[in-house]
Amino acid sequence: MTSNRIERLPTWLLSRAQARAQAIRLEAFAAAGSTGYQSRLLASLADEGPASQAELGRRTGIDPSDVVAAVNDLEGRRFVIRARDPHDARRNVITLTAAGKKELARLDAVVADIQERFLAPLTDAERQQLHRLLEKLAGH
Repeated sequence: MTSNRIERLPTWLLSRAQARAQAIRLEAFAAAGSTGYQSRLLASLADEGPASQAELGRRTGIDPSDVVAAVNDLEGRRFVIRARDPHDARRNVITLTAAGKKELARLDAVVADIQERFLAPLTDAERQQLHRLLEKLAGH
């Protein structure tokens, strides 16, 4: 344990844990040739159905300009289809394709590996306890 008072604070420790999680996440998605944004967008489409780009941003917490860039890439790889909303020509509706569902299954395995690598130092009981505490702190 450190003698520095700041490094003993829960907020500092959470920041350090987040930095470790982020490094693991970035490395894993890069190795998979994808991004966390793409994984989140595909998961949202699979779990919650087709949506406008603006709605996808709200669902996932991704900035609208980042949604556009990620959707452009996903569309280029044929994981999603972007089509004009028949009820509002100003909007595009994004829909998951069969190839997108396959990609999501592949990325789900990447996400599971990220979780395993990050939580490796913890027992199953500690993992469950951490999850409950983080949900509480996150306001769920």
